[in-house]
Amino acid sequence: MKKLDQVSLSHHFADLGDAFGTPVPPSPFERPDFIHANPAVMQQLGIDPAEAANPAWAEYGCGKRLFHGSRPFAMKYTGHQFGVYNPDLGDGRALLLGELERDGTRWELHLKGAGKTPYSRFGDGRAVLRSTIREYLGGEALYGLGIPTTRALCIVGSDEPVVREKIETGAMLIRVAETHIRFGHFEYLFYTKQLEALHRLVEFTCARFLPELEGQPAAEQAEALLRFTTRRSASLVAGWQAAGFAHGVLNTDNMSIIGDTFDYGPYGFLDDYEPNFICNHSDHTGRYAFEQQPGVVLWNLNALAHAFSAFVGADTLRDCLEEFQPLLIDEYAARMRTKLGLQQVEDGDQHLCAELLQLLEQAQADYTLFFRALAHYRGERPPASLQEIVPVAQHAALEQWLNHYDQRLTHEQSDSRTRNRTMLAANPKYILRNYLAQKVIEAAEAHDFRPLQTLFGLLQAPFDEHPEHESWAAAPPPSGKHMPISCSS
Repeated sequence: MKKLDQVSLSHHFADLGDAFGTPVPPSPFERPDFIHANPAVMQQLGIDPAEAANPAWAEYGCGKRLFHGSRPFAMKYTGHQFGVYNPDLGDGRALLLGELERDGTRWELHLKGAGKTPYSRFGDGRAVLRSTIREYLGGEALYGLGIPTTRALCIVGSDEPVVREKIETGAMLIRVAETHIRFGHFEYLFYTKQLEALHRLVEFTCARFLPELEGQPAAEQAEALLRFTTRRSASLVAGWQAAGFAHGVLNTDNMSIIGDTFDYGPYGFLDDYEPNFICNHSDHTGRYAFEQQPGVVLWNLNALAHAFSAFVGADTLRDCLEEFQPLLIDEYAARMRTKLGLQQVEDGDQHLCAELLQLLEQAQADYTLFFRALAHYRGERPPASLQEIVPVAQHAALEQWLNHYDQRLTHEQSDSRTRNRTMLAANPKYILRNYLAQKVIEAAEAHDFRPLQTLFGLLQAPFDEHPEHESWAAAPPPSGKHMPISCSS
């Protein structure tokens, strides 16, 4: 395990050349404040977790001091935003610091909020404390739920004023991912007709994640990469839908080529089950509503496939994309069966699940609380814990569904205690509700970081009971629902 001053980075992506971005030094805070470091990510990177208390994080976490070998690099990409191609995108407030290898896996460190770059357009290149905390917590929330995601190594704050809807204070985090390559990287090189560089990027990505394709022709590599990304993306969105997570801004520049949850902005977890839940207050048409996510991800994969048309024929591209829907359905069905405690696969399971979701929608019942209560259900009548979540007007519908569920459980070979244990490990007690994130943010803005530490710990173990923190598992008050969230960029 390394000390902070022993960390050394390489820069394989930056070595690809000028077509892929621009070297840019960070603009550090004059008076950085160390807020939090993530011991689990430190362990993942081979950094001694005891270093979590090292005050040097304040300088490393804002670019005032660089890790050995770091060569900060602003990545260039483009993408479709709300369905419209935008050629003027790129790392406008973030820098790729470099890569760190640990146990055969290469991890990239990316400093967000590091100041202006050639791709900042009219932006100031900064991030604010509010959005930085949301990303820091968001990565841990999905990681704790077993959903692929980027994570963050540390947060650093400052007293530097940053103007958004109001004047806030600047902050930075170091994001950690196996790669920061987005769909938009391939789109940029395709639309600007830099086909040799596009080929190099395909080769580079395959060397990292599909090494068995080394030396194969461009067409074979591009096809395999598209199939790989299609599979990963289908699995990812199935996880979101089962967990009740809405990303909020699924532009192609926010889509990871390896299927990680990427670029946390105006995201939100469902409170009441609302299929048309919109968490981004800029999404006036509902393009990125919760129930629209599978279709939008497929739309984005089509945009990526178009970039690969430089190497791969249209029929093959269509064949690749046709894998998405069956993969999504199978993965989502498997996740929902686990949430319902079903080990066997039966034809009626999809109808049983759809019937439950219709009940939850009509009852405006809390999605997470209902499934957590169902994980304790053993056929009791009346089902008091479930009736507490479903309004009286829907109790008859609840009873009808439970009768169907009870009948289905007779086909299972597990006993109720075993089933309950399995369901408790699949249905979280704690999720990152927006009202909880706001509670943490308001405390942090008052320089109280204890709520951040508490919620951070709960999200790392969301299936455990944590009886001393019951209030963090409660449904939001009415004022805590439908909170307007912006991406703050």
